[in-house]
Amino acid sequence: GALIAIVTFPGVIVHEAAHLFFCRLRKVPVFDAKFFQFDMTTAGYVIHGRSDNFTTEFLISTGPFIINTLLCFFICLPASVPYYYFDELPGFSVLLLWLGISIGMHAFPSTVDANNIWMLAKAEARKRNILAILSFPIVILIYFANALKFMWFDALFGLGIGVGLPALILSALQ
Repeated sequence: GALIAIVTFPGVIVHEAAHLFFCRLRKVPVFDAKFFQFDMTTAGYVIHGRSDNFTTEFLISTGPFIINTLLCFFICLPASVPYYYFDELPGFSVLLLWLGISIGMHAFPSTVDANNIWMLAKAEARKRNILAILSFPIVILIYFANALKFMWFDALFGLGIGVGLPALILSALQ
């Protein structure tokens, strides 16, 4: 865990920055934040206040999934072009692929974030809140992804978004 976090530190930083970004966007107070630390329990964190607004809590909790996934794809796509069009993989492309995949590997929110969404979603779903209803499969995916981290599910996700998706797109364009 700690070694992977060190090797993929950009992903940890972006993950925590995404939480912070949505806290600031939705005007939720932030009490403490560590974007990266050498700690065996957690590589980074954002401690923030709570909101009674389901959309706010949903965005703060799933912010890393949104931001990290998009950044992974948009960093890796141009890095893949030299390979798919010229059969070359220059050093700069390798660097961008490492950066993008590192960010993608840290896309999934923690189980604590999933728990926060789940608890609020139950009450909001009774009020027919569409986002709350749609959040149930998302929360299950978050639990699933966290349970499978020991099988490198997070790495497979980063590779899928950073290498697989660009490969599909670039192959279709050829």
